[in-house]
Amino acid sequence: MVQRMAVSLRFALLLFAAFVSFQLISASDDATILYESFDESFEGRWIVSQKDEYKGVWKHSKSEGHEDYGLLVGEPAKKYAIVKELDEPLSLKDGTVVLQYEVRLQNGLECGGAYLKYLRPQEAGWVSKEFDNESPYMIMFGPDKCGATNKVHFILKHKNPKSGEYIEHHLKNPPSVPSDKLTHVYTAILKPDNELRILIDGEEKQKANFLAADDFQPPLIPEKTIPDPDDKKPEDWDERAKIPDPDAVKPEDWDEDAPMEIEDEDAVKPEGWLDDDPEEIDDPEATKPEDWDDEEDGEWEAPKIDNPKCEAAPGCGEWKRPMKRNPAYKGKWHAPHIDNPNYKGIWKPQQIPNPNYFELDKPDFEPIAAVGIEIWTMQDGILFDNILISKDEKVAESYRASAWKPKFDVEKEKLKAEEAAAGSDGLAGFQVMD
Repeated sequence: MVQRMAVSLRFALLLFAAFVSFQLISASDDATILYESFDESFEGRWIVSQKDEYKGVWKHSKSEGHEDYGLLVGEPAKKYAIVKELDEPLSLKDGTVVLQYEVRLQNGLECGGAYLKYLRPQEAGWVSKEFDNESPYMIMFGPDKCGATNKVHFILKHKNPKSGEYIEHHLKNPPSVPSDKLTHVYTAILKPDNELRILIDGEEKQKANFLAADDFQPPLIPEKTIPDPDDKKPEDWDERAKIPDPDAVKPEDWDEDAPMEIEDEDAVKPEGWLDDDPEEIDDPEATKPEDWDDEEDGEWEAPKIDNPKCEAAPGCGEWKRPMKRNPAYKGKWHAPHIDNPNYKGIWKPQQIPNPNYFELDKPDFEPIAAVGIEIWTMQDGILFDNILISKDEKVAESYRASAWKPKFDVEKEKLKAEEAAAGSDGLAGFQVMD
């Protein structure tokens, strides 16, 4: 049975490889800005950062169980950076733009990123061979997981036309990263009506509007007013809602020195208590080791054991009365609180017009001129594949159907078979009863 499943799986892989090759050859069209299948080595087409801190070595490697190649993170606990320049910058203002790629976390992802950065033109101040975390990106998209962080990022860097500052705007409530080790495809669809859709494996996980205040943090359109940075709280401003009653007096019978606990005078020593017997005794069966040197190791003492006499008695050693709560205990006296007649509420600075406020009908997207991977990760085995930038959702859908879905189905069936085999092995020791 297992042998037949293995043959079927190999046949499926061969059929899949042939199918994908045919599909990818026929997938070229005017709507595709970039498609990277990594069927051939990335060397000469992608540029590895030469910055000293990026020690991670990229590899052209097959996905486990497939003949399909991808770009592999080959070593754990390293920084990686690599970039691919587009033939010409792509405007994000002219209709729909689809960003899509596959990631397989072959060894899981405990702490690290697997996202892509879509970079502004090099006139913004960067060069490919020095690509790093400071290189100016327009969009960052993809999985990131470490500690409490578990999200599929979508971050837009948008320029404030008033201040000239580039601000990171994070998609609120992003989807979580799938927790398995299968190949997943991530899709971001930017629409001309300001809509953003995030898909995982072709299923919509989040929909947002770039200009909606509730969809991005901080919102692209800033607040009309801001707290006055020069406004100061008056010295006599009282924010205390309650204050100690100045007229309150400590009662004469209030003893602040009374202890919280006192001995229980009513307690009686249990009958049979062994006052003269210790709770622990020397182990009578212990012997001094032959290699024990009194001069070097000191005088040998037998280890202690629980006194067996105490096991049958209510207790051993000196008996002491137990403690109980002191009924006279009141603790330190404090005056009761009353409403503060001078309370003015919590002080806030006055609002002034925001000098950096602006209005938008559409995001002021800058063109993207390259796609890069710049990550730090504690895991190896991260495989990137089938990176696509297109102007047509149907092209992205076609690649999901031809390049990702057959591969994912093979992986899923293999996982099911492994889980079934593990389950049957776990039941092998049990006898079936009639």
